Amino acid sequence: MAWIYLLVAGLFECVWAVGLKYTEGFSKPVPSVITLTAMLASVWLLALAMKDIPIGTAYAVWTGIGAVGVAITGMLLFDESKDVLRVLSLLMVVAGIIGLKLFSGTETH
Repeated sequence: MAWIYLLVAGLFECVWAVGLKYTEGFSKPVPSVITLTAMLASVWLLALAMKDIPIGTAYAVWTGIGAVGVAITGMLLFDESKDVLRVLSLLMVVAGIIGLKLFSGTETH
């Protein structure tokens, strides 16, 4: 269950990071509420995941999911670069996340 918490925490991290773009410095109420709610949910789920997953692994996976998710979102929504080297770099981050999952030494409850 801890890995599911961590995955969902990473997805909420993507929501709040992209949401920051829409808050316009927290001057827009609806995007601001969505962003703050996603922040709280993300950190809360990360804390739950850290009950069973080592902190270094959990934090690295959480930030990795967020980084890859937001970079892909930037490519899709904000026309950011889709350069081959950028995509390959993101794939290396994904490989790192998978490696941390496989070699973390925790059970998948």
